[in-house]
Amino acid sequence: MLPSDMQRPVRVALRNDYELVVVGLAALLQPHADRVEVIEAMATVDGDASVDITLYDTFSQTQVDGSDVDELLADPACGKAVIYTWNTDPRLIDIAVQKGVHGYLPKSLSGKLLADALVDVARGQVVVMTNNPRVPLASEQDEMEQYGSWPGQAYGLTAREAEVIALITQGLRNQEIADQAAISINSVKTHIRAAYRKMGVSSRSQAVLWGVEHGMLPDAVRLSKPALQRR
Repeated sequence: MLPSDMQRPVRVALRNDYELVVVGLAALLQPHADRVEVIEAMATVDGDASVDITLYDTFSQTQVDGSDVDELLADPACGKAVIYTWNTDPRLIDIAVQKGVHGYLPKSLSGKLLADALVDVARGQVVVMTNNPRVPLASEQDEMEQYGSWPGQAYGLTAREAEVIALITQGLRNQEIADQAAISINSVKTHIRAAYRKMGVSSRSQAVLWGVEHGMLPDAVRLSKPALQRR
């Protein structure tokens, strides 16, 4: 059921620097288009449509403590800001609430539950979840494909391994990756070791080359609704 003052689906924009991420998220929401309508998906460039909600996917992006979310909150055309992330650190959730973010949602949500949460946000609720209330949070080996797409997924990289490799490809050092992804330096090193095995590389320079050749650099596209529907 839609908000009583909205006799149409909730208009949503998707924001992330990777085309594969926003296209995968659009596909996840497509079966629920009667309630949630993806208007555009942005990779790197800003969108120009006025929407009810902007869903900010944190893959390879600054977390809620960064300036990107501040800019999102300051733009009236973006509507209400909702964070979509694997990182449910209580510190980040507290920052999100203090900044005025209207939703903080884990990537363990199915498409239906994600759509439910977005409709609740459009109704005026602040929706904060640390986990899917019906499904246990996916493990590092069990991040299920129905929860979207990410670069490197086809080569066996988990979402978090792929994020670390994407940031390496962008030239970030280990501590910078830990700071941006809001994970420990030991977690960064663990993800690097696991990813290198899957990629068949043994050095950082090889990993950067692999990343460039396998779509781990940010894109520069903006996909409108018609373009998304053709994919």
